[in-house]
Amino acid sequence: MDGTDADVERQVDEQMALLGSGVDTLLPEGELRRKLLEVAKGERGPLRVKFGMDPTAPDIHIGHAVVLRKLRVFQELGHTVVLIVGGFTAQLGDPSGRSATRPPLSAEQVRENAATYVEQAGRVLLPHNLEIVNNADWLSPMTVTDLLPLMSRLTVARMLERKDFADRYRSQRPIALSELLYPLLQGFDSVEVRADVELGGTDQTFNLVVGRDLQVADGQEPQVVMVMPLLEGLDGDKKMSKSLGNAIGVTDDPADMFGKVMSIPDAIMPRYYLLASGLPPAEIKQVTEALAGGTLHPVDAKRRLARRIVEIYHSPEAAALAEQRFDAQFKEHRIPDDIPRADLAALGDSGEWFLPTLLVKTGLAASSSEARRLVAEGAVKLDGEPLGDPTATIPAGDLRGRVLQRGKRRYVALD
Repeated sequence: MDGTDADVERQVDEQMALLGSGVDTLLPEGELRRKLLEVAKGERGPLRVKFGMDPTAPDIHIGHAVVLRKLRVFQELGHTVVLIVGGFTAQLGDPSGRSATRPPLSAEQVRENAATYVEQAGRVLLPHNLEIVNNADWLSPMTVTDLLPLMSRLTVARMLERKDFADRYRSQRPIALSELLYPLLQGFDSVEVRADVELGGTDQTFNLVVGRDLQVADGQEPQVVMVMPLLEGLDGDKKMSKSLGNAIGVTDDPADMFGKVMSIPDAIMPRYYLLASGLPPAEIKQVTEALAGGTLHPVDAKRRLARRIVEIYHSPEAAALAEQRFDAQFKEHRIPDDIPRADLAALGDSGEWFLPTLLVKTGLAASSSEARRLVAEGAVKLDGEPLGDPTATIPAGDLRGRVLQRGKRRYVALD
């Protein structure tokens, strides 16, 4: 091997170290390195790296962003990310990890959610080396005549190899035929965009492998499957999910985001560094070793992590201000100076306020039912004193000049 070949090999080894950091599974072993080596030698163009997102909800959280951050690394290495918005498959509903059939979404719901998904994904991905496509463009026009040959490429027995399908079949819980079609259609996306690599979470492994099978049947080189771990939520136990209330949203307010990171259990901090910080592998290794050896205090490591995550989704300036607000609240035990203000008269003051209505009007609760739940849980305070009656009506004169608080980090000054 001459010097040039050795340099290329070394370059590819460095790329593999970056791309392999935090990866759960790479299928098949060695294929990604071979493809990267061919790119480095000029034997093929940049890789096409696929990621499919079904817009089943309007927001994404940093658990979703685990895959997005890995896609960003591919972009920085010069490869093309193909972001597939599941305009068709979202209406079908991904059965992965489900014990029952998902309720269907309308095309309008999917379009509305897709708009926010793409904007939020853009907080992580680069605008160049990026293609954004919608699988409704090729799946919606398909006829039964188009679908039958595709369906013949997989068997029911193969579908029942999926753990979630197998569990439901054994327990005699329904499996809709549309759910059996889902992996097939997601896999066909790989054929359509001619993917060289596909990324997804561990709950997507079966779907990703189906894409390889369909590419082989179509005469294409099969994609490499890169499976990323699922990030635990703030409870340190269940996977991050907005429905479970344990998520950090990519659009969360900087102060709220900083505070949430500071609340994670110490035990899962290395996982957050590995999967959510976007720091170089050597730096992550240094932090985690220092934590394990006791030379870095968990609170200091958590602060650094909180600053980093706010910087990623907002800015360094926002991260510094969020840390100042955190210190004002939790170290100095005072209310931050820059909290939002609410003019009771402008909100429709009638002389007295029904507490749930006040919480909704000031933006501290999304609905009256959520407001009542928060009050009942003791999460609502007025000038630091808990308000425990969800049916309370408070005179406006008793509210002006005081601070209404939800939880540990959200305040509104009442005028």
